[in-house]
Amino acid sequence: MGAATIEKQAPKVSTNLERNMAYLNSVMGYGKSFDIVLRRFNVGGKEIAMYFVNGFVKDDVMALILRNLDELKRVDVTPNSLHKLFNEHINHIQVEAVDELEKVIDQVLSGPLALLIEGEEQALIIDLRQYPSRSPQEPDLEKVVRGPRDGFVESLVPNCLLIRRRLRDPRLRNEVMQVGTRSKTDIVISYIEDVTNPNLIKKVKENLQRVKIDGIPMAEKAIEELIQPGKFGHLFPKVRFTERPDVAVAHLLEGRILIMVDTSPSIIITPCTLWDHLQAAEEYRQGPPVGIYIRWVRYLGVLIALFLLPLWFLVAIQPELLPPALKFIGPNEPGRIPLIGQFIMAEMAIDMIRLATIHTPTPLATSTGIIAALLVGDVAINVGLFNAEVVMYTAIAAVASFLIPSYELSWSIRLVRLFLLVATAIFKLPGLIIAALLTLAYLVGTKSMGVPYMWPLIPFNFKEMVNVLIRTPVEVRNTRPAIFHPKDVVRQAVSEPARKPEKEK
Repeated sequence: MGAATIEKQAPKVSTNLERNMAYLNSVMGYGKSFDIVLRRFNVGGKEIAMYFVNGFVKDDVMALILRNLDELKRVDVTPNSLHKLFNEHINHIQVEAVDELEKVIDQVLSGPLALLIEGEEQALIIDLRQYPSRSPQEPDLEKVVRGPRDGFVESLVPNCLLIRRRLRDPRLRNEVMQVGTRSKTDIVISYIEDVTNPNLIKKVKENLQRVKIDGIPMAEKAIEELIQPGKFGHLFPKVRFTERPDVAVAHLLEGRILIMVDTSPSIIITPCTLWDHLQAAEEYRQGPPVGIYIRWVRYLGVLIALFLLPLWFLVAIQPELLPPALKFIGPNEPGRIPLIGQFIMAEMAIDMIRLATIHTPTPLATSTGIIAALLVGDVAINVGLFNAEVVMYTAIAAVASFLIPSYELSWSIRLVRLFLLVATAIFKLPGLIIAALLTLAYLVGTKSMGVPYMWPLIPFNFKEMVNVLIRTPVEVRNTRPAIFHPKDVVRQAVSEPARKPEKEK
């Protein structure tokens, strides 16, 4: 039977085992792909075919099941072979029956093995899969001094377990769906049913269902771009990524949604605001006074990363803007290259060093950074290409950008800084003001799943703005953010002050 004829057949499990095998062999490429394994054997006089992907199934459990099947006699499997095998003889927890060959193919390629029985119109799917995976460990981008050292991995089941371990709420829902006509990548949508806004859940599901693409090998990053409107992407990240289970659960309790993509340790948190990207777990692993200080240092670092270079460049080309007490600011010797050229070259040099250290083997990364710093900094200054202050201020701005917990937002800050520098070079003070206002207008017009990106600043909410500026104690935060419209607003009941004992008469 030709492949073209096989493809036209209805993909239902037939009582004819040979017909089923012909279809499966053609579609999955048995005999061409070495990792597609077919095992035929006889159980109690019944012909059975087993399909699985080599390396996906647990060998010890499969060997135990095969041993049990080998000991069965005809009376043990007839009549109703599938019913008896399903309920009596396959000693495994995760077993299901399917009646479509397409489902058989999807399951086999996902990891479970399939049993097809002569004379039966259903196939048994036995979930014995095991994916190559590393053990949970602390993510490099979200380290804390005190706190758990576990982090998400590249498999969905361990990631769901890490969340369940911290949130034993029976109303926690982990709904699975597939994206990609060829990759069929598993995606889990996680939310708390009696907390999260149903309209938000519906919107996320609809956005994922509208995705029509053959595959998403870039996992969570491809999902971020596909579910957010905008063909050319967005300057600022509209979702938050995390590899920490405690951070993910904290956002779940606020009424947000997690999107977990198989093969990726980064979990998508949506919706989010700009301020979410500027908060880190370390603030909540310390007491409120220390957390407030850490947060303010980070906010100061963002302002420095954005405005230090444009402001210094502005007063360097327009020294009359400085008061007499600050006349010392500015270059004494501009250098052989114009200042704007020096800034752009210095920015690109730092980014080149940053990218080089990422792609350099770990033992050589430190030495690469030292060599680059000597060549870009010291030698360039001595030759006269760069002004010393340009190198110093660029280094300060670069260090300030490292204070931002969100890797995506730190790149956005660098691009905005370059935009402000170029606008200042062309139009001087008016250019800096207009460029800053354009950036602010862009932020105000940005939304994440319908949530204003600048909330609670725009639109203004005093209580939530206090929570943004100050790391408030846990006892004070007794309500969920109103902008997400949660079904359950109250997180903890406000306790009444303890009554003082009456004096004895």
